[in-house]
Amino acid sequence: MTNSPGRSARLDEVAARAGVSTATVSRFFNNPDVVAKATAEKIRAAVAEIGYVPNLLAGGLASSRSRLVAALVPHLSNSIFGQTIEAMVEQLYTEGIVVMLGLTGTGDTRLESLIKAALARRADAIILTGILEDEGLRALLQRSSTTVIEIWGLPENPIDIAVGFSHYAVGVDIARFIHSRGYLHPHLLTPSTARARERRDGLIAEWAAAGGAQITEDDVEAPVHFGSARAAFAKIRRLDPRPDVVVCGSDSLAQGVMVEAMSCGLKVPDDIAVVGFGNSSLAGEMRPTITTIDVDGARIAREAIAAMRQRALGEEIRNRTIDVGFRLIARDSA
Repeated sequence: MTNSPGRSARLDEVAARAGVSTATVSRFFNNPDVVAKATAEKIRAAVAEIGYVPNLLAGGLASSRSRLVAALVPHLSNSIFGQTIEAMVEQLYTEGIVVMLGLTGTGDTRLESLIKAALARRADAIILTGILEDEGLRALLQRSSTTVIEIWGLPENPIDIAVGFSHYAVGVDIARFIHSRGYLHPHLLTPSTARARERRDGLIAEWAAAGGAQITEDDVEAPVHFGSARAAFAKIRRLDPRPDVVVCGSDSLAQGVMVEAMSCGLKVPDDIAVVGFGNSSLAGEMRPTITTIDVDGARIAREAIAAMRQRALGEEIRNRTIDVGFRLIARDSA
């Protein structure tokens, strides 16, 4: 028997499942070494079975709300989530809500510990910017009473609420754009993230449907930095035929490719065109300016906060998936 959705498991339920007293369970969480090994194993099994998370705020609040929101992002360097998180922090701060920022990295190990830390502190909401694939963690979040908002993507099966856009559709739009501009030999630089791969899949499918020639591509380890572009461009120069357009998984990667190309005496876009993603501030300031995909990060923040308010007021949220869309901005680089 698992805990029902929307209700957090209680300490007395753990005790009943393990066949021990609530005092023993409390001692286990405060100091596991004082509990007999066999008893500790029973408690761990009960915790895992019903999805119990210890309440670190127990007895410390008169209100059931912690006024804490946990925002979990993979990294800060060249992060495309910056505008969204900043807008969210600023608005929530004016409402007396603290935002806890957690850096998850690209795997699930640190993400698991940060999610459990947020649940243990009874965060009112957890904002996820990455894709959570671990079924155990997803189930844990769904059993909790915490609002979970996945942003910057539109998963087929949201954990709770999703606010974002289709990355696959982004890839389709880019394919149509470069095809309409007459490019023949695209090269893809795809960061090693699930959403970047979605964009890559959409582009390749649409390009093939339009009868385009074989696409060349390279994966780039995330988080992307300037050196990533330097190494990638060294490979691009050796390709035959040389690509006439490079589609990059981020604006910072696009910037690096452009700098490397121009340092080799190539003109952008005459000799080689470049497309980025994210519409960062540098995309409009770079010379030449970068053709890119713009996403309204501030709107994502507003929609997420609106969903949090509805949940806090006990209102039913009818639309659990909110598509904010995107737009391709054609600038000088392509």
